[in-house]
Amino acid sequence: MTILTLLIPVTLIMGAIGLGAFFWSLRSGQYEDLSGDAERILFDDDAPLAPRRTPREPAAITEETTT
Repeated sequence: MTILTLLIPVTLIMGAIGLGAFFWSLRSGQYEDLSGDAERILFDDDAPLAPRRTPREPAAITEETTT
């Protein structure tokens, strides 16, 4: 029964944090464009993205660098 004196305040604090996060997301505009992301994934980009080189990849060796 004494555990309830700990669990009830912890639950209320967690609920207040969740409610605060929800109101923060409303105020910051997270729910403004609900259909935009759902429709944007259906469209194909015309130009493919250029491949990115990772820092671990060595630079390509060409004939100019070997001579």
